[in-house]
Amino acid sequence: MVDVEVLTPEGEVFRGEAHQVSTRTAVGELGILANHAPLLAALKPTELRLHVSDTETRRYAQAHGWLQVFGNQAKLLVEEALDPAELDVAKLKEQLADAEQRLAESEEGSGKRARAEKDIARAEAFLAIAEA
Repeated sequence: MVDVEVLTPEGEVFRGEAHQVSTRTAVGELGILANHAPLLAALKPTELRLHVSDTETRRYAQAHGWLQVFGNQAKLLVEEALDPAELDVAKLKEQLADAEQRLAESEEGSGKRARAEKDIARAEAFLAIAEA
């Protein structure tokens, strides 16, 4: 088992043990099992899956953040981690359209462009989770 903490700026979302943590980093999908090698990775928006038992998997819509694995502990520090049931498809579509508009109006290499790109990635990932 792996000791897992999922933290957002609003507070703790999950603390407990899991057989496996499944998420996405900047370089691809990743599964964390017990005794995983130490790791520090940037997280991309995706469906975070915490396999807490053979029959129970806790799912979250995970935004950008960081993952630290060390000493059989996994800490995920993310901007958001929401229950998929809380996702509003209409609101996410509005957020995606807004981010795409901001992207179109921003200059290459600007901070506004980087934020719009992050917001697009989040909205697209959360929409895919909400519509699944």
